[in-house]
Amino acid sequence: MTTPAGPPALGPRIPEAVHRRRWAILGVLMLSLLIVVLDNSILNVAIKTISTPAPTGLGATQSELEWAINAYTLVFAGLLFTAGILGDRLGRKKVLLGGLAVFGLGSALAAFAGSPTELIVFRAVMGFGSAFVMPATLAVLMNVFEREEQPKAIGIWAGGVGLAIAIGPITGGVLLDHFWWGSVFLINVPIVIIALVLMTILVPDSRDPKPGRIDPVGVLLSVVGLVLLVYGIIKGGQLADFTDPQVLATIGAGLAVLVGFVLFEKRSDHPSIDVTYFRNKTFSAAMSVIALVFFALMGVTFFSVFYTQSVRGYSPLQTGLLMLPLAAAQLIFAPRARLAVDRFGNRATTTAAMLLIAATLAAFASFERDTPIWLLEVVFFLMGTGMAHIMTPTSVVIMQALPREKAGSASALSNTFRQVGGALGIAVLGSVLSASYRSGIEDKLDVLPAGVRHTAGESIEATLGVAAKLGPKGEALVGPANDAFLHAMHLTALCGAGVAVLGALVVALCLPGRPAAPQEGEEKPQLASADH
Repeated sequence: MTTPAGPPALGPRIPEAVHRRRWAILGVLMLSLLIVVLDNSILNVAIKTISTPAPTGLGATQSELEWAINAYTLVFAGLLFTAGILGDRLGRKKVLLGGLAVFGLGSALAAFAGSPTELIVFRAVMGFGSAFVMPATLAVLMNVFEREEQPKAIGIWAGGVGLAIAIGPITGGVLLDHFWWGSVFLINVPIVIIALVLMTILVPDSRDPKPGRIDPVGVLLSVVGLVLLVYGIIKGGQLADFTDPQVLATIGAGLAVLVGFVLFEKRSDHPSIDVTYFRNKTFSAAMSVIALVFFALMGVTFFSVFYTQSVRGYSPLQTGLLMLPLAAAQLIFAPRARLAVDRFGNRATTTAAMLLIAATLAAFASFERDTPIWLLEVVFFLMGTGMAHIMTPTSVVIMQALPREKAGSASALSNTFRQVGGALGIAVLGSVLSASYRSGIEDKLDVLPAGVRHTAGESIEATLGVAAKLGPKGEALVGPANDAFLHAMHLTALCGAGVAVLGALVVALCLPGRPAAPQEGEEKPQLASADH
């Protein structure tokens, strides 16, 4: 497979002044990435609060909650590839600064949104900014560290992501306990300001020295194709019907445009991305596994918040603390995953991790209202362990497929597959959860007025919200709502586990085994991680 240029070409390109402050630069890059990870993990905890009626929340419906998440995803996924290309061409520092500024502005606007619709729009603005932050952070890192230090730097960077996953829910819980729901977005603004100042002072700019001509047709086709595809997926999840003509037409149009993109890039003498990389089954398998694992995990993460808060009765802060084991495992194992790859190889490490993820997802199918909470903690820890040992080995393949000058494009590719997989997971598994829940609760809603039955059947939060307004008469709905949700959660978890097993098969068949020991004088293979 194609690999980056050899070490002799890499060393002289890092100036001494940059080399001396490389660890400070890494800290700034981690801070920049922190706000993106922090925001998503905080939002997961705030979902229930936002769904409650004003003045506590916005009274967002299940559909509006999904759009609050998916508006961000739609814009983020649609622009990631373009953002990576622009960073390689225009300069990663410029793109990072611009992306952070837009993200900060979107966060401030989202904090004071007056309706679910406004929140959805401002989340899209945040997604626009994030799309220019994510690919550039890794691309800058790859250009300030020498080859032999890159594995250590990326391991620390990845561990920082685990730390952000831990900080997010706890911060969100503390904020929701003391302030209004918008504070979970406003917290991003001071972090953005600090990151902008430090980045301006410390981070050097870098770009592809031979970018070639701009490929406007390819860029346009990639944006249109990805937006149509992700929108169709989201719409199918909202309607809980992927056979709807509008859904099929949108997804079909997106796929057709992306096929056109691939054909155009193959014939172009200045393509945005060399699509021949996908002929390598190892590279393609790594991309597929990233999409599959996020498909499974995003859907499960969405319902786990409702399980802990709605069914088990934990507060947002307690829910954040319950997710600590998942973050701790990421923090512990992400920097060390490369050691497992060195010893056992990509295939064995990643296959075992995918099977571990499948087992943890299947474990949710056994959870009830009175399941000991320590079992959930064990499952979260094992889930984080599996994730740490999936993302590093697969990202190695992706990052080494492209030269370092194309680091932004490589990172953007893996992030695009991650976001499309995540959007599919929320849409497909979310529709399974929604349809199963409605089926289980429908015949219990006869006690409600006819006008509110449909709304009450949308989600467990909707049912409990209506039941609370009815007083003692509504209490009879609480037990059936919990039972219907648990049944729906069990079914959804098993679907997610099945997808993870499929990912394990892809890995076992396509990723390389244990690498041969390097001969004296040879470099060990580089480990890199595109996203976590």
